[in-house]
Amino acid sequence: MQWRLLRPVSLVPAALVLTTVAAGAEAGKSSGPSEFLLVVQIVLLMAVGRGLGEIMQRIGQPSVIGELLAGIILGPSLLGWIWPEAQHAIFPKTPEQKAMIDGIAQFGILLLLLLTGMETDLLVFQLIRWANDNLVSAAAVITVILLLMSVMALITHLIGVHTVLGAFVAGILVGESPILTRQIDERLRGLISSFFMPVFFGLAGLSADLSVLRDPDLLMLTGLLVVIASVGKFGGAFVGGTLGRLNYRESLALASGMNARGSTEVIIATIGLSIGVLSQNLFTMIVTMAIVTTMAMPPMLRAALAKLPMNNEERERLEREEFEKRGFVANLERPLLAVDESVNATFAAHIAGLIAGTRGLPITVLHIGKRAAEQEKVRDEEESHEAVVKKAAETVSADGDGDTGNVDVLTRARRAELGETIAEEARKGFDLLVVGIDKVAAAKDRFDRKIEHIAAKFEGPLAIVAAKGKHLKQPMPDALNILVPVSGSGVSKRGAEVAVALAQAGSGSLRVIYVATTRDKGAQRGVSHGLSQEAGILKDASDLAARYEVDITTTLRVNRAPEAAILREIDTTDADLVVMGVDRIQADHLSFGGVADAVLRQSKVSVLLVSSGEARRAPAEKA
Repeated sequence: MQWRLLRPVSLVPAALVLTTVAAGAEAGKSSGPSEFLLVVQIVLLMAVGRGLGEIMQRIGQPSVIGELLAGIILGPSLLGWIWPEAQHAIFPKTPEQKAMIDGIAQFGILLLLLLTGMETDLLVFQLIRWANDNLVSAAAVITVILLLMSVMALITHLIGVHTVLGAFVAGILVGESPILTRQIDERLRGLISSFFMPVFFGLAGLSADLSVLRDPDLLMLTGLLVVIASVGKFGGAFVGGTLGRLNYRESLALASGMNARGSTEVIIATIGLSIGVLSQNLFTMIVTMAIVTTMAMPPMLRAALAKLPMNNEERERLEREEFEKRGFVANLERPLLAVDESVNATFAAHIAGLIAGTRGLPITVLHIGKRAAEQEKVRDEEESHEAVVKKAAETVSADGDGDTGNVDVLTRARRAELGETIAEEARKGFDLLVVGIDKVAAAKDRFDRKIEHIAAKFEGPLAIVAAKGKHLKQPMPDALNILVPVSGSGVSKRGAEVAVALAQAGSGSLRVIYVATTRDKGAQRGVSHGLSQEAGILKDASDLAARYEVDITTTLRVNRAPEAAILREIDTTDADLVVMGVDRIQADHLSFGGVADAVLRQSKVSVLLVSSGEARRAPAEKA
C-alpha cells in the first residue's frame, strides 16, 4: 500500500481538537439544536468516511467498511473512550440535535433502497421520459426520481409498512429504464455515494459501541452470530450452486461472494434499532458481524477464483464486455429518427428499427416533412414510419436475450422551423440521429439544404440514409447484403460496428473490404509493400463479427483509390447497402470528404453514412 495515503490521517487529531473547541463554544451559546454542529458532524463523517473508504478500496476491501469504521472511530467505541468530552461535544445526545442528523440518515436509507431496487429489470419509464423531454431545469429527471421515491415511501408508510419498502419499489419502477441514461445514473449514484452513504454508515458506526464487547458473554455471542451468519449465507449459496449444477469450485466462489452483504445487514439493523426491535447491544453485535463477514469476503473470493480456471464462455463474455465499453453501437441509449414522407424515409425507418431492435432501445420518430402533423396522427397505421420501425425491430433474431426486438416508439412532429425543431429535440439527450428524407445530395460535393440544416443543429453522431436501386421499390427488405469499407481508422471501425449490428439484426450477408484510406479525396495509391497491417485490420473486423456470431467475407484492395475500390466491389458483388464510417469535416458546409461524396453520388446501391459527432480539420492535400 502507498503510505502517502495515510498522511492526511496525521491531521485528524488537530482537526478534532479544533472541532471540539468550536463545538463546545457553539454548545454554550444555545440549548437548542445547532446548524453549526450539524455541518460539523456531516463534514467529519464525510471526510473520515471517504478517506477510510479510499484506503479500504486500495487494500481490496469495500469502501462501505471504511465508512462504518469512521463511525466507530468517531463514536463511543474509540473517540468516546479516549476523549469522551470531545465525542459528547461533537455528537451530543440531546434529542433535538440528534434528530437533525438522523433525518438525513433516514433519507439516506431510502436512497440506498432506491439504488437496490434499480438493480432489477422492470421497465416503467414514461414518467422519466416525460421529465427528460419536457422539463428544462437542471437535473429534472433526478428530481422526478426522488419525488417518486418519496411518494412511494409515504404510501407504504400510510398502509402500515416501513418507508424503505416504498423506496425499494420506486427503485424497481425506475429500474434499468432506457431513458435513465448513464449520465443521469452516475449523477444519482454520485450524490448518494459521496454524501448520504458516508453519513448513514458513519451514523451506524456511531450507534455501535464496541466497548460492550469487553463482556465475555457478549463477545462469545457475537462470535457465535458471525459463525451462524457465515454458515447460513455461505452454506446456503454453496448448496444452491451445487443444486444449480455448478461444480465444486464454482459453488465455492459463489458462496464466498454471497458471504458479504454487510450494507444490507446494517440497513436492516438500523431500521430495527430505530423502531425498538433491536437493543443497543444486539445492534452492536450485528454491525460487528457485518464488518467481519464483509472484510473476509475479498480474500476468500480471490482465493476461490484463483483455483477456478476461466472457461471459454466466460472469457468470451468478459472480452465482449470490455469491447462494448469502448464500442459505439453497444453504448447507444436513445436514437432519434428524422423523416419526411418519401420512400427513403421508409427505408431509414427500417434501418433505424434494426439498430434499435438489437438492444431494445426506445426510439423517437420526428416527422419533418410537409405533412408532418398528418403523419403524427396516423402513427398507428400499418404503413406509418412507426409501424416500420416496430416491424424491423421484431425481425431481430429470436435468439436475442433481454428486451431484444422490443422497442418503445414515441412520435413527434415538426411545429417550427426545421433547425429550431432539431435543436429542441437534440437537447433531450439523443445519442444518434438517423436522417431519411427525399433528397440527400444537391450540387457537386454538397448535401441538400435540409440535410445541412439538420446536421448544423445536431452535434452528436449522424446516420444519413440514401435509398437506391431495389430499395426504392422495396424499402423494407427481408435481407440486407452489406458492404463496409475499413481502413483501421476510428470512424471506419464505427461503420463496421453498425454494419455488424445490421447483419446481426436480420438475414443477408456482410462483406468487409479493406481500402487504403477513407480520409482523402481519392488520390491513386501504389501497391502495398507489406500486407501485415491490412490483414490485421481485416482480422479485427472478423473478430468483431465473430463476437456477435455474424459470418463475413473479407476483401483486400490496396492498389486502387478507395472510392474506386468500393465502387468496383459494388459492381462485382451482390451488395445492396454500403455502410461507411465517415468524419464530419470542418467546412462552410456539411462535408464527409471526397471518398464519401464519390460513393454517395456514384453508387448504384443504397448508402448509409455514419459520422462522428465532432468535426475535424480537412487534411492538407499532398503534391
